[in-house]
Amino acid sequence: MTQVDVRPQAGDTVRGASAPGDTHGVRKKGLGGNSVGLFGNAIIGISTVAPVYCLTSTLGSTAGEVGLQMPAVFLAGFLPMLLVAFAYRELNKAMPDCGTSFTWTVKAFGPKIGWMCGWGLVIATIIVLSNLAGVATSYFWLLAGEITGSDSIAALDDNKAVHILTCLALIAAATAISYRGMTATKGVQYTLVILQLVVLAVFVALALSKAGSFETSVGFSWSWMNPFAVQSFAAFTAGLSLSIFMYWGWDTCMASNEETVGSDKTPGRAALIAMVVLVGSYLATGIAAQMAVGSGEEGLGLANPETSDNVFAALAGPVMGPALGILLFVAVLASAAASLQTTFIPVARTVLAMSTYEALPKSFTEVHPVFKTPGRATVVAGVATGAFYTVMTLVSEHVLVDTIYALGLMICFYYGITAFACVWYFRADLFRSARDLVFKGLLPALGGVMLTAVFGKTLYDMWDPAYGSGSAVFGVGSVFVIAVGLLVLGAAIMLVMQRRSPAFFRGEVLTKETPSLVVAD
Repeated sequence: MTQVDVRPQAGDTVRGASAPGDTHGVRKKGLGGNSVGLFGNAIIGISTVAPVYCLTSTLGSTAGEVGLQMPAVFLAGFLPMLLVAFAYRELNKAMPDCGTSFTWTVKAFGPKIGWMCGWGLVIATIIVLSNLAGVATSYFWLLAGEITGSDSIAALDDNKAVHILTCLALIAAATAISYRGMTATKGVQYTLVILQLVVLAVFVALALSKAGSFETSVGFSWSWMNPFAVQSFAAFTAGLSLSIFMYWGWDTCMASNEETVGSDKTPGRAALIAMVVLVGSYLATGIAAQMAVGSGEEGLGLANPETSDNVFAALAGPVMGPALGILLFVAVLASAAASLQTTFIPVARTVLAMSTYEALPKSFTEVHPVFKTPGRATVVAGVATGAFYTVMTLVSEHVLVDTIYALGLMICFYYGITAFACVWYFRADLFRSARDLVFKGLLPALGGVMLTAVFGKTLYDMWDPAYGSGSAVFGVGSVFVIAVGLLVLGAAIMLVMQRRSPAFFRGEVLTKETPSLVVAD
């Protein structure tokens, strides 16, 4: 696309009457521009994914589904994420807007599909925030028990009331930090992300050095990298859904585009950097862990049902020793706490954009005058996270496992729609050059097809109560009930908003011609 004479500035959004000297009818969101650069944005993307948290939560579950083919599944999950990342990059170049998937899909497919895509992002974020808070709480008490040498203190995590209250306190603290803006967020993240990556490197080195030392140790084989060796297609798709969850969050780099130096290009570059770091960390950790303890269900095996939902808690001592093992507890706590903080970025900014474009109540357009953050949206996201986690914890003891499986479906839902939105939005540009055809058409389309296939197969498999934790509601798998129920809830809220904000749903507020922050290629 070519440069135009007058263009909106960072933070600008929607319609209004044009007059000489104004911004051509564009209304500002009020976010603080130029608050973070390339390195800081990449750090925020890595932090949101929370690599150490993802590994401790899903290494065991993935090994239980696909066995020794876990590294292959990590690579398989990376492929659609990489393809979708190209779609995000191209869309962000043309339309850098903090509403990301919501804004782009409205422009491509219209208000209703765009609204549901935004809902998918918002609810997926609420789910992962609740899980992050739960893991951070567990490791807080485990770490306290290790430091004090008291089993009774560590056992406080098993007290449901103490666990919920601690979890709510951590959510409140993360909400407060996110409320204070991108500069505060960025400063905290540098230390926490570097700590995570250093501890992971130490774990990998020690795990490799102890390969063969345990009864369940397994020698390395290149067959681990073969996804076709997975015992069944159902097991492969279940493992792939978990793998996709492990990469989720890199698009936070895009959600902070209006606050980033170089809004049109920097977020895309930061997302790709973050993804390379993540896939390298996952492969190294997965291979080292399998060589050290294997992927079976006995002893220290990664798929042991007694430890599979939190493998680092079981492996910290045996692999790293008592002293360094504490560092692994610290890393998981830091990972979950850091991600808990940065994960508020996409949900708050998506809600801000949706309300600015009149798809949600106007009250969510409130931006703090000093911190330049979507204050009301951030606080409401924190309250919703706390309420969701409290209810699900009281209802189901298997909430962590089942919501993670449900989260994989939500991620496929809104990532897939965004990938197709890229192809459709740029359909007139696809044959202008080989680059446009590949990066705006072929790669996003392939990523969308892959995620759609995973979505469909996962939805089918979820009906079986054996999927996830094995719990059921009236004979239907609880993962299916959670995932589909949340999508139905979103559709119901959309119908309410359609009555309250008919202009948006008539396509009068946000159209393909609505000005974007940057329109230069």
